[in-house]
This record gives sequence, C-alpha cells and structure tokens, in this order.
Amino acid sequence: MGFLENTLGDSPIVAAVKDEPGLERCLNSPCRVVFVLFGDLNSVPRIVAELKTAGKTVFVHADLIEGLSAREAAVDYLIHAARPDGIISTRLPLLRFAKAKGLRTILRFFLIDSIAMENIAKMKNERCVDLIEVLPGLMPKVIHRVAATCGKPIIAGGLVTEKADVVSALEAGALAVSSTNPGVWQM
Repeated sequence: MGFLENTLGDSPIVAAVKDEPGLERCLNSPCRVVFVLFGDLNSVPRIVAELKTAGKTVFVHADLIEGLSAREAAVDYLIHAARPDGIISTRLPLLRFAKAKGLRTILRFFLIDSIAMENIAKMKNERCVDLIEVLPGLMPKVIHRVAATCGKPIIAGGLVTEKADVVSALEAGALAVSSTNPGVWQM
C-alpha cells in the first residue's frame, strides 16, 4: 500500500471542493486529501498552493478546470503551474499521460448501468489508474461488487451527505468517501 492509500486508510473522508467558500472551509477541516473540482487557468495554481500550505494532499479534476482541454498539454500545464499531487479525470488518455509524468491518478467513473459495470471491471489491468472514484456513492451493493472485481482501491463519491452514507460505503469496501458537503468533512 502506498502513501495515498495509507493516508486515506487513516483519514477516509475526502473533501471535494467546488467553490471558494468550500475552499475556505476545507482549509481548516480534518480532511487530509482534497479534490479540487473548480477553478480556471488563473486560479488553480493559487487554490493548490493554499491547500498544500495547509498540509493537504491535492488532486485536481482536470476535466472541470475552465480553460483546459482534454489534451496532454493540460496535464503539463497543471504540473508546471499548479503542482498538484495528482489528477482526476474521466479520460484514460489524460491519466496515462499524467501517470507517465509521475502523478497519482484517479479515474472518475459514473456507474449508471450494466455496461458501465463491465467497463469498470476492465480497469483491473489499467496501470495508469491508481484509484477509482465511483459515482454515485450511495450504492453499497454495487461498491462491494466493484471493489471485488476491479482490483483498484475505490473512493465512493457523489450524493454522500450523512454519516450513514459514509459508513455503508466504507463497509461495502470503499477505501474512502469524497463529498462536497462540509458537514461530512467533519466526520
């Protein structure tokens, strides 16, 4: 198990930050890992720097940063301008490039049907993916199946709003739970 997996094992709540007020609240939260889900070319370096100064491990969702395209140059920009610890994306080519550049990678995967379940099982042999964030995170039975078949640590995210959601996801086999809800960050 690596540093990130150990960190999440010790502190399994991930603060997913979607705006400036959330960023301010996150800085003082007990969460050790943060997903940055907002920003643009100008603001993301500052956002990452503030979080790192607060001692957080920072992942930037490359697909959600305004002004970035789904190209390798976007990853290069983030590496040189923002210096996150890792990248989140729904796009495997971006994750392959990020992994080759030495970043940790998280595949964000929307589990909407049986075809998605078949596709996520194929991630077992995908070396560019370190962890998989499955959405929505309120499906313990599905999280259990994914954790058993995909061979990667799972983060449950999306629609997680209360302690029971966190507990059921972790009991189902998720390594961690991500949420934009500041109330969840304090659990």
